[in-house]
Amino acid sequence: MEAQRSGRLAAGQAALWAERAARMHQDMFTSYMNDETGILDQWYPRSENRPGDNFYYWWQAHVLDVLVDAYERSGAPALPERLGRFCRSLESYNGGTFKHNYYDDMEWTALALLRAYDALGDPWYKKKSLELWADIQTAWNGHCGGGMAWKKDQLDYKNTPANAPAAILAARLYRRFGDEADLSWAKRIYDWNKACLVDPETGFVWDGINRLGDGRIDKDWKFTYCQGVFIGAGVELYQCTGSAQYLEDARRTAQACFDELADPDSGLLPDEGIDDTGLFKGILIRYLLELLRLDPEVPRVRGIIAANAERLWREGMQPSPLMCGPGWDKPPRLPVQLSVQLSGLMLLEAAAALEAGSDQP
Repeated sequence: MEAQRSGRLAAGQAALWAERAARMHQDMFTSYMNDETGILDQWYPRSENRPGDNFYYWWQAHVLDVLVDAYERSGAPALPERLGRFCRSLESYNGGTFKHNYYDDMEWTALALLRAYDALGDPWYKKKSLELWADIQTAWNGHCGGGMAWKKDQLDYKNTPANAPAAILAARLYRRFGDEADLSWAKRIYDWNKACLVDPETGFVWDGINRLGDGRIDKDWKFTYCQGVFIGAGVELYQCTGSAQYLEDARRTAQACFDELADPDSGLLPDEGIDDTGLFKGILIRYLLELLRLDPEVPRVRGIIAANAERLWREGMQPSPLMCGPGWDKPPRLPVQLSVQLSGLMLLEAAAALEAGSDQP
């Protein structure tokens, strides 16, 4: 595909991809917002939501992230108030707290709150992010030689989803507020993740260890998500330390990800299904963009983002409301889950960033 080879995005007018991202953002909030809860529903159409449906708390953290994306892209004056209202609704719906049984869910919420603080400067977001970080630190224990537990009621299961985002968070907190303890946390978590859950031969990132209490690594769980968050951790630690090894790790994992998971001809990323896995590709795209901002010459990254955006727009979108499915090469079938929309929207936002040149350092 031409977009994969060149990294170019088709554009017939100024800010075409930004307009597409804005449309999808608006349609997602119109289609999924629940006025009673103040957060987004799991399913569209709304009639598909059932009492007792699982509450996917971490999806809502990514809702906050795409609100920040929209504000960074557009500067729309209504967005700061929407951000605040959404955050307080989520805190209320979660029982009056952002804390949770799953450490990775809290990490995503803390990361999104920290981005909101960066964008808006409101100390409330900083306070809430730091409160979560204090609780997240209790995830570290001696099972499996260290590392952050996945959840509070299963402390002996360690995985990349609980460790790499924690390393990103600790490194970003250090960069913003200068606490050396946070940098130490970031290095320690990263070192454990790399030593235990990264293939030393290729740089491909495995999901977890000891899930069933048998000490086994889930090497057969091959997810875009794990590659994305480990890339993100390397990018952040490189910016903290200047150590070239972190950047080299991120570059290596990106190439291993493409070799293992992307279609060799088109660059299309895989259909990973619905529920939590519906969010995985969007997270990869977010951190590929961060790598590209730091290293504009990194091989294949720009082309992969461009190829997937073009394919999604040409073949994978329902036009009204603007929605996608878990496979970016075919339109969705109703009902459609929020997680899948978040991934597609993150891809369009990344394409808009490439179009605007905001992928440049």
